[in-house]
Amino acid sequence: MSPNKENYLKTIYELNYDFTKVTNKRISEIMNVSAPSVTEMLNSLSSEGYLTHSPYNKIVLTQKGKDVSEQLVRTHRLWEVFLNKCLKYPVDSVHHHADIMEHLSDEDLMDHLNEFLDHPQRCPHGGIIPGNGHGETDADDKLLSMIDDDEVVQIVRLSDNYEFLQYFNSLGLKIDDLLKIVKHKKFDNSLIVELEDGSEVTIGAKAVDYIFVEKRPQSSFQAK
Repeated sequence: MSPNKENYLKTIYELNYDFTKVTNKRISEIMNVSAPSVTEMLNSLSSEGYLTHSPYNKIVLTQKGKDVSEQLVRTHRLWEVFLNKCLKYPVDSVHHHADIMEHLSDEDLMDHLNEFLDHPQRCPHGGIIPGNGHGETDADDKLLSMIDDDEVVQIVRLSDNYEFLQYFNSLGLKIDDLLKIVKHKKFDNSLIVELEDGSEVTIGAKAVDYIFVEKRPQSSFQAK
């Protein structure tokens, strides 16, 4: 299978835990490719038995597709851990390099790497590593855009999109930060959040659909 096809399968697998419905448009946004290219690839993957793609834009991986994509996600996320933990690559740059390595790695190599890394549960972007999650699942996470005003949440995962990760880093935020939702702005759908140091950050409307959080009790937020 070509690296390009593998990237599509991996993206679809990850999007299954991001949105209730995987669409051509979302695949196009995450992978930075044109809509016609997505349609052409989905038709090819469907003909090879990796997914089903209905006229109503419902994209579902078959068991064959799930098996391949889960192994790809495991490989990708383990390389991200290695690059970040052992080679000190910054979190916002490991995705590109892991994309290259995942296509050159067999299962035996990844089993040894997993052992070397002591079976990490999550990648640097917070995604569960298949087989290492001890019952946890990315499906437990919620989009930041879904959280009501005054709620307290903790950032637990980020979408693997290079432009978004660069933007997220520019905000001064990081995984595990606690946030209090101050206000959803009606004019441009951006979001104002308060950090524990008392400062406020405005997150753009598009970015709030790339950040995944879990709710925390109000008492856990110690704003100064």
